[in-house]
Order: sequence, then structure tokens, then C-alpha cells
Amino acid sequence: MAGHEFPEPTDRKRQVTDPTVDPLAAEEARHPCDPAFRHGVVVGFDGSTSSERALSYAIGMANRTGSGLIIVHVANRLPTTVWAGCEPPVFVDVPDHRTEVLGLELACADYLGSVSWILVERGGDICHELEEVGREYEADAIVVGSTHGLVGRMFGSVAGRLAKRAQRPVVVIP
Repeated sequence: MAGHEFPEPTDRKRQVTDPTVDPLAAEEARHPCDPAFRHGVVVGFDGSTSSERALSYAIGMANRTGSGLIIVHVANRLPTTVWAGCEPPVFVDVPDHRTEVLGLELACADYLGSVSWILVERGGDICHELEEVGREYEADAIVVGSTHGLVGRMFGSVAGRLAKRAQRPVVVIP
């Protein structure tokens, strides 16, 4: 016998799965996505100049590969100001009407007429949500714009953090 075996403690409960439930079907039920956009191109978009350049590149990439475009807008989440003892901070979804405005702008844009696209709104950490959408849609690539400025240099850019942790190719547009 190679290595060491550690017996599992008897007081630890094991999670028992139902053998009649298909785990893939359960996963798809949690994250429904349009099959027409599977293996598409995910692009992070917030209306900034760098995200507009990333969107332009992603449109060209989707056209060249004949795939759909998944445009992702990640809404703001702010920590609440209430700290109760040693409990971790609670995050609250702030209503973000910017997604509606971006959706209307994109719907009226002529440059999106050559590719099928969908707008997905998420809330939370931008890197995590872009990777999660990429996983759900089994995206071939994630396209993001580069971050300019002091905040990006201090805390690390979204593109840099995403490139380190993503499970699929990340294209960073300057």
C-alpha cells in the first residue's frame, strides 16, 4: 500500500446523493442558459471606453468563429455598514439601473447587427462572475478591457486577476 490512509471520523456525516437524480441535469437546472450561445464569446461590458474596445474585438471574434456573443454587465454590490461582533460583512445588492440603460443602448446599436448576442446581468465580484458565466455557457474565450488608473494599479486590474484564475482563454484589449 502506497502512502497513508486516514480513516474518516465516525462523527462526520456524509452527504448522500439521490441515485435517481442526474447530477448534470441538476447543474443545468440551477444555471439555465440558451443553447444557441454555448461555446460563444463572453465579454465584460460596463459602458467605459476600454469595455467598448473589448466589445468591438469580441464582436469580430464572434463573427470569425460563427458563435454567439454573451455580453456581461456586473452590477455593484456594496458591503453593509452594520458589523455585529465578529460576523463577516453582509453584501447587499444595490439596484443598478445601468444594466437597463446599457441594454437599450446595445439594442439600438448598429454594430451588433452582424452577430447574435445576449445581455447577462450579474451581481458580485467581476472576475468571479465573468468566469462563472464563461463556465455556464462553456465559452471559448473571455474578452475584457484593460484597467487604467490608480485603482487598477493598487488593487490589481480585473483583467490581471481574471487571467490568473480563469479556466479558459482571456483576451485583454488595451
